[in-house]
Amino acid sequence: MIVDFNDVNDLNRYKMMSDTVVPRPIAWIVTEDEGVVNAAPFSYFTPLSSNPATLVVSIGQKEKDVPKDSLANILKHKKATICFVNQNNMEDVKNCASMLPKEQSEIEEYGIETTKVLDDYPPMISSSQTALFCDYYSTVDMPGKTTPVILELKKQFIEEGRLDERSHVHVENLGRSGAHFKAMADV
Repeated sequence: MIVDFNDVNDLNRYKMMSDTVVPRPIAWIVTEDEGVVNAAPFSYFTPLSSNPATLVVSIGQKEKDVPKDSLANILKHKKATICFVNQNNMEDVKNCASMLPKEQSEIEEYGIETTKVLDDYPPMISSSQTALFCDYYSTVDMPGKTTPVILELKKQFIEEGRLDERSHVHVENLGRSGAHFKAMADV
């Protein structure tokens, strides 16, 4: 079977792509604006390059012509902290998937503990075993309702004991496998 994506609507195209490119990491993208910490879950991102160290995340709209808070905050402040999800915080990330007004923080609404690791970046989710501190690099101008954003990784938090002598990171991140979560530690 050959599927012509020109003949598939946006929602079904997304389903087909997200069920095929698996597993994908699940993480919060934490941003800040006007004292409000936004923690939005994402699974539609992937590493792009190791030199420069970059990744790309596709961020949709909140409503027609209104960017999601994560995108607005990244474009305004040029900073984001990516915190990976594990078994201990899976329910928290599911809660954060609900749409809240921009002036309302998921962190406060759902009682999620954060830690301010670096002064010039948004806080990280305390229960994450690893987090990436990123600067805005660029956006990709494409038609459609999502904006691909390239973020440059500047620093990484790795929980003690999870980085071995050969620079391999051993964490129990969860990934997205279609509509389901999957442990990534052994993948």
